[in-house]
Amino acid sequence: MRASKQRIADAIAASGTSLTELFGVGPVVAAMLLGYTGDVARFTSRDRFAAYTGTAPIEVSSGGRITHRLSRRGNRQLNHAIHIAAITQIRFAHSPGRAFFERKVAEGKTKKEAVRALKRRISDAIYHQLALDARITGPAGQAGTTRQSSVAGSTPRRPALRISHSRTPTNARTRRVPPRTPKSSRPRTPSTNES
Repeated sequence: MRASKQRIADAIAASGTSLTELFGVGPVVAAMLLGYTGDVARFTSRDRFAAYTGTAPIEVSSGGRITHRLSRRGNRQLNHAIHIAAITQIRFAHSPGRAFFERKVAEGKTKKEAVRALKRRISDAIYHQLALDARITGPAGQAGTTRQSSVAGSTPRRPALRISHSRTPTNARTRRVPPRTPKSSRPRTPSTNES
């Protein structure tokens, strides 16, 4: 366990990400965030990133009462990583997340609503850090890469798997045969040799 955590810490240090500068985001959480997010350029705004992570609240209205509830959409593993960061921030009294949490509770929100708001705030901070990292290192997280560069080119010469995308061979008896089409498009006429 200790060796795998050390390998993760070394990999995060080698990646040059600034995610670990956020309070509550250690090497393991940063690895989860980087692995599940991929290229941050695919998200056009922090709101879309929050929708992907499941931290964007969904409005639930009933009559005159308007509330927001937890979004079950999005990547649940990313949501869990952000939840770990939020609980870590709440646990320490000197963290900015704890002050934000207490301010939301003082405003009259429930503790669950305050945690939800903190998770959204952390999601926005993560998006900001990932966008900064992408500007510094490149879109794919590697220095010197561009959107157009590719090792293998734009399309491979032959597919990696068979055309059916299955590794198992097809059975000749169960393979679908396309229906036959008539050779001529002329309608058949009756013969004149009828007596």
